[in-house]
Amino acid sequence: MTVSNEAPATRTSASSGPSARTRVTTTARGERGARAGVWVVTAARAVAAGVRAVADRAGGAVMPAGWLVLAAATLGLGLGAAFGWVEWLVAGFASLVMLALCVPFLFGARAYDVVVRLAHERVVVGGELTGEIVIRNRGRSTALPGRLDLPVGDGLVELGVPLMRAGHFVAQPLTIPALRRGIITVGPPTAVRTDPVGLLRRERAWDDVRHVYVHPRTVAVPSTSAGLVRDLEGQPTRRLVDADMSFHAIREYAPGDARRQIHWKSTAKTGQLMVRQFEESRRSRMAVMLGLSEKEFADADEFELAVSAAASLGVQAVRDGRDLDVVTGAEIPRVVRGRLRAIRDISAASPRALLDGFCTVEALENTMPLEGICRLTAETKNDLSIALIVCGSRVTTPTLRRAALAFPADTAVIAVVCDERAHPRMQGIGGFTVLTIGVLDDLASLMLRGAGA
Repeated sequence: MTVSNEAPATRTSASSGPSARTRVTTTARGERGARAGVWVVTAARAVAAGVRAVADRAGGAVMPAGWLVLAAATLGLGLGAAFGWVEWLVAGFASLVMLALCVPFLFGARAYDVVVRLAHERVVVGGELTGEIVIRNRGRSTALPGRLDLPVGDGLVELGVPLMRAGHFVAQPLTIPALRRGIITVGPPTAVRTDPVGLLRRERAWDDVRHVYVHPRTVAVPSTSAGLVRDLEGQPTRRLVDADMSFHAIREYAPGDARRQIHWKSTAKTGQLMVRQFEESRRSRMAVMLGLSEKEFADADEFELAVSAAASLGVQAVRDGRDLDVVTGAEIPRVVRGRLRAIRDISAASPRALLDGFCTVEALENTMPLEGICRLTAETKNDLSIALIVCGSRVTTPTLRRAALAFPADTAVIAVVCDERAHPRMQGIGGFTVLTIGVLDDLASLMLRGAGA
């Protein structure tokens, strides 16, 4: 029960059920008090959020030496005022003056326009990427000297910005070494203003981020020996059909055979209808498979050799106009390892797309072994005529044999074993060909030798 001198105001709200109702009774004065309380709470939260934002910004602007000077100023003024120590008062005032003199050096961090220009956004591993950074003073006054930080991958490039008058610009040359394969993130550029003592710091970052693709090194594989199969239009299979391009034999006529396939000369000799029979031809479909298990490679250099070999074979197949599937292992979570099979397809729409995909390939600890990749590829990729398996030196011959047996009998299987300590050689094992390369340049010569044989 509510007791008040004023007329009560009653509010009624219905719940979801038809028989349940909630009745709230309050007075006008209580309503005004509730609104005031809500306003106070909202204002307090806004002030607290503003204080936290200012504290975060101040925390980023004050360097460790600046916090030390600020602590000396607070301690000196506090002790000097409390105990009348003149020395502490002087130290406190001196610290405050030092901080105040450092503040003007932070002005002008937002007076720049920064543009990053790269000559190319794709480069081969081991090369260099050149470009420039154009910095222009868009302010109305002269900008003090400063520094520009440009993140490049895991590193940082520091560029000095000289004293610049209003409207003037300066172009700083930029050279990025492509030491390893992958995707390098360049940017965002950040203008950094600091004082000479190193107490305060102010930064301003731009939203200019570039991605540089560092492609694996490749060699030109002779087009006539791509996959050790010379045909471009198709190769005959063991399946016999009634109409195709590859003539096989002549057989007796059976009801339903097309009359246009009747071989009249044989019919005249034998006295009964004879028809032509052909071997079915199909367009060569190639698959390049690369295992990514760390256990299958001796070291990181051997893995990079395998990536370059797979990329070289894939690029040549794309240029030859073949139907191509590029398959690698995929990372499998440890909790489902052994119960989940997964492979990854790399786009082979063009040589650039294929090489961009190889930039993201890394050796994995939890992934399918090579024979599992080949088995899943054979199950999901139909009508493969050529299968190229690229692996490391720790893959044994029985493992390669089991991987080759995963494909149909009419599929030509070629294994490329990367072993930097071995001499280049070619050998036939159990109905498939094994090429062993020690350097990437051995791949072209072995493929040419295999095509000639």
